[in-house]
Amino acid sequence: MDTNEQKLLARCAAIGVSSWSDALDELAIDGVLQGITQRSGSGRMCGFAVTARQLSGRLGDFEKSDFAVGPLVAATGPGKVLMVDVGGAPISTLGGLASLAASKQGASGVVIDGACRDIDEIRATKLWLASRWVVPTTGKRRLKLQPLGGTVSVGGILVSQGDLVVGDDTGIVVVPRARLLEVLEQAERIVAIDERVEERIRAGESFGSAAAAAGYLPAQKEPTP
Repeated sequence: MDTNEQKLLARCAAIGVSSWSDALDELAIDGVLQGITQRSGSGRMCGFAVTARQLSGRLGDFEKSDFAVGPLVAATGPGKVLMVDVGGAPISTLGGLASLAASKQGASGVVIDGACRDIDEIRATKLWLASRWVVPTTGKRRLKLQPLGGTVSVGGILVSQGDLVVGDDTGIVVVPRARLLEVLEQAERIVAIDERVEERIRAGESFGSAAAAAGYLPAQKEPTP
């Protein structure tokens, strides 16, 4: 990742998911993942998407070699968020050992529209990971990795290679790379307004008055005490 991308990610990482969500709303872009829960890691996760898709089946539908978790882990790294589309199947894509390897490679995060397992081991690695399910069911002989890259569906949102992914305690958003600068500028404006409202409230002003003065909400008549 070059210096410009590092600077861009630093700007993006300074903004919480709620502000990103508001910015996406302003530009009529769907980007908020649904049904995916943070399982491990802390703080804000931010990086560019590495996309993967796994076909799911019953035990024995695929060979062990089809699981190919090695290439998944190898695709991770600093500034990269592994986005795995398993079609929501309750079958584990990543366990403790693979998560340890991903954390050693400096992966920014892993998001699975499917499942993980060995959650205690994953948490011990401090890897930022979110999934739809936590189950003991292995992906060996049940999952088949497709070629990496391309567009996948995670949490009801289409994700392409290189899209921005941001996650925190509130949720996860995806911002299309082609519109990243546009959404980022809108998000930074929203953060600046929030900061003005907070400053006024801390100075003793009412929420309604502070919000109206900063342009956060239209002015409304406040009830008489």
